[in-house]
Amino acid sequence: MALDTQLFLLLNNLAGQSPFLDSVIVFFASYLAYILLVFFLAFLFFSQYQNREKLQIFLVTIISSIVARVGVTELIRFFYHRPRPFTDLPVHQLLASSEWSFPSGHAAFFFAMATAVYLYNKKWGIAFFIAVILMTISRIIAGVHYPSDIVGGALIGIIVAYITFRILTNKSQYANIETTR
Repeated sequence: MALDTQLFLLLNNLAGQSPFLDSVIVFFASYLAYILLVFFLAFLFFSQYQNREKLQIFLVTIISSIVARVGVTELIRFFYHRPRPFTDLPVHQLLASSEWSFPSGHAAFFFAMATAVYLYNKKWGIAFFIAVILMTISRIIAGVHYPSDIVGGALIGIIVAYITFRILTNKSQYANIETTR
């Protein structure tokens, strides 16, 4: 049995042990995403950055998250069709999804967000990474992703966010140079 499947089964065995734990797992896997979006908006609103910097943070975060999730993830899923674990294995299924499993769209979107936040503010970025890790591990425990789906989505999100950050911050620095001439 592949290491990916073994790790999935180990984590998925945590599901079905207690109704309370199952509720916590479903909350993290499904609803923590909404809380992260609210915290991102709070980060922008309450931060000490100037309005122009806030706009840049917003653009880097939104563009990288959308490109990672809708662009790269869906492109991979168009060519590679990996079924969800609950279709191939006897699992404790707490959530369902009809899309392909690899790469994780949640991981791609929210790791892009966490990376973008981290590139501007390390403290908030670390908090976002911790929350995203809780969310994505919960999606493994809930039976909707293999660990490699999460790792693949995380790598996509991190790489896309870094590239987006580099492109948009270089353009804005170039624009600042042009306006001072």
